[in-house]
Amino acid sequence: MFKQIADENPIAEVILSAFDAKLPVSGAWGYKQTEATIINGYDNTSPVQLEHMLASMRTFLEMNMMLPEEERYGSINLNETSREHIEDRGKHYDKVLYEITAINEKIYAGFIKEYKEGYGKDSFDMEDHFKRRKAATLTRIVEYWFDTTKIV
Repeated sequence: MFKQIADENPIAEVILSAFDAKLPVSGAWGYKQTEATIINGYDNTSPVQLEHMLASMRTFLEMNMMLPEEERYGSINLNETSREHIEDRGKHYDKVLYEITAINEKIYAGFIKEYKEGYGKDSFDMEDHFKRRKAATLTRIVEYWFDTTKIV
């Protein structure tokens, strides 16, 4: 459903251009072990936080920035569901699964407007509002591979 990010440009350059963030990373976008994102170091954050940040950036690129405006998602949230440390041929990897939830941006904007206009009014059915919001939410599970050899 969502296209993987091409490895045409170095990952650190894409992150700097898209998010104005300098991160100590190289390699690829972590879709599989042979395309792991290499973490070369970390400052002011833990490796787990850096991994979550990278997964969030990849997800935002896939589900928002790379799509036509009418197909973009907002309210994107990632939650780690599992983590496995793998040692393979002298390298160390974190294989992390994230559950991602999101809503089409235009639909989400409608829900926010409805909520702001209806909140506190007797006619506003909050239970129905959140039921419809939940039904409009896309949930996906994604895998992200990180090469942590340089920081172990």
